[in-house]
Amino acid sequence: MKHATKLSLVAGAIFALLNPVAQAQEDGISVGGAVRVNYGLKFYSDSSKDKAGDLTFDMAAIKFNGKHGDWGLSSEYRFTSGTHYIKYGYGYYDATPEWQIQFGINKVPFGNRDFISNSWWFGIPYYLGFEDDHDVGIKATFDNGKWHTDLGFYKNPEYGASENKRYATDLYTGTINGTEYYNEETNQLNLRQTYTLEHDGGSTTLGGSVQWGQIYNSKTEDNGDRYAIAAHLDSSFNGWNIQLQAMQYEYDAKNQEGVDPNKIGVSVVSWQYEIASKGQAYNFNIAKTIPTDWGSVKIYNDFGVMTPDTDDDSYDNSYQNVTGAAIAAGPLYIMADFVMGKNMTFSTEMDDHVGLKEAGDGWDQRININFGYYF
Repeated sequence: MKHATKLSLVAGAIFALLNPVAQAQEDGISVGGAVRVNYGLKFYSDSSKDKAGDLTFDMAAIKFNGKHGDWGLSSEYRFTSGTHYIKYGYGYYDATPEWQIQFGINKVPFGNRDFISNSWWFGIPYYLGFEDDHDVGIKATFDNGKWHTDLGFYKNPEYGASENKRYATDLYTGTINGTEYYNEETNQLNLRQTYTLEHDGGSTTLGGSVQWGQIYNSKTEDNGDRYAIAAHLDSSFNGWNIQLQAMQYEYDAKNQEGVDPNKIGVSVVSWQYEIASKGQAYNFNIAKTIPTDWGSVKIYNDFGVMTPDTDDDSYDNSYQNVTGAAIAAGPLYIMADFVMGKNMTFSTEMDDHVGLKEAGDGWDQRININFGYYF
């Protein structure tokens, strides 16, 4: 899907300046990227229905992947209609065939090793800060084909806490719904262990993840803490795939007086909202990939629920269900999703929280179709 153009002559010149020792045919740098547009129709918005939806520019991305002997780099930068930001950017060292060390903005090892979602929309853990998150730190990865271990230390997120223009969800410093938050993520430790069992027709990966870190409050100048644990499964058989994940998390911030300890502020993709500061998230996803002469079609259903861990009746469960199809044909990749949400940011009319109670009682629906060209 994501084809890259080899710039071996340019890469060879760059690396020759850095190291006069000639490395063979393995050396080189690959440049790739994507351009995407997005169609959306919100059934809970009169203006969206009157216009039969909107077609907008989603993003353009550029990627660099390079290798020089045992050293390498990997990065992706994205441009949208309103902003631009880095997704990841790190250098790495292949210490042995089984061990790799990464330093920079790399993917935080928590939960399912790829995603806990099939759709363009991601799963509920993404909106809580626990899916496809990238922070600044160092990670060691071990892989022998069956056992896979990730150990990571992250000093802080890729951008400051007052910035909401970011790819991944992090704690936010700013005002949300009249509440002033001053929290920042710092000093985070991660451990993830998985085991892959090969079987007829596919494989099954079982694993567990643990995360702990501090929360610095710039108003009170105190450190709180946070943790998350998860158990996850990713199993494939004859084109079918099942993903299961259960996780528990808690953000225990040292807020100033008057701030409800049962909620905390986060931000992502130019938006900020509140989430329950303690709770559970459960995911069940099923997909079927059908090969074709021109590519493939993957049909899927992703279901998630978040349950806040509090007796306060101003909090309630959040739900999200995405039924869709992903079509791959050469450099084209199209994801068509029917999204249903209840009490859930981005997928409902009340999009300023996860786990807090909203006025409506029903499920909101929207259609989202993302068209991507990858090179």
